[in-house]
Amino acid sequence: MTTASTQPVDQDEWWPVETPVGRLVLAGDDEALRFLHLPGDSHAGPFLAPSTRRGRPSSVAKAEQQLQAYFAGELTSFDVPLDPVGTPFQQKVWWALTEIPFGETRSYGEVARRIGQPNASRAVGMANNRNPIALIIPCHRVIGADGSLTGYGGGLPLKERLLAHERQVLAKRESG
Repeated sequence: MTTASTQPVDQDEWWPVETPVGRLVLAGDDEALRFLHLPGDSHAGPFLAPSTRRGRPSSVAKAEQQLQAYFAGELTSFDVPLDPVGTPFQQKVWWALTEIPFGETRSYGEVARRIGQPNASRAVGMANNRNPIALIIPCHRVIGADGSLTGYGGGLPLKERLLAHERQVLAKRESG
């Protein structure tokens, strides 16, 4: 993950990507991916028409390829260059999220402890809420202290679906 950019992504750099969970909308350039919005994401904003440029930027093309492999059960770790826009605290949280292994979950408190701020569970939740590259920065892997599913930009059914997908991929790999 690179340092956060201070420049918003121009509207003509938005690219739709069809996946088994619906249309994702990605933005980035040849250097890094900056946004990935989920279907139903309340923070997605008013996406206008997709880009009319001929070729997708390399970060978007790589993310699309890796997302297809993720949903096919062939990929458990993304390596797309990332440049999410956020505060230093949010950046620290998002970096910690990328370290949660595929198919595993962590509580907000565990993430807070991981970043050295054990009393910052609520702030971790707010940073999750502002994650601009959902799925690749796996905020769906963060759960309540009691193991319950809590808020997710794409909705709790999508969060459960992503977690179930990851558990199924791991179970399939272990069995055969």
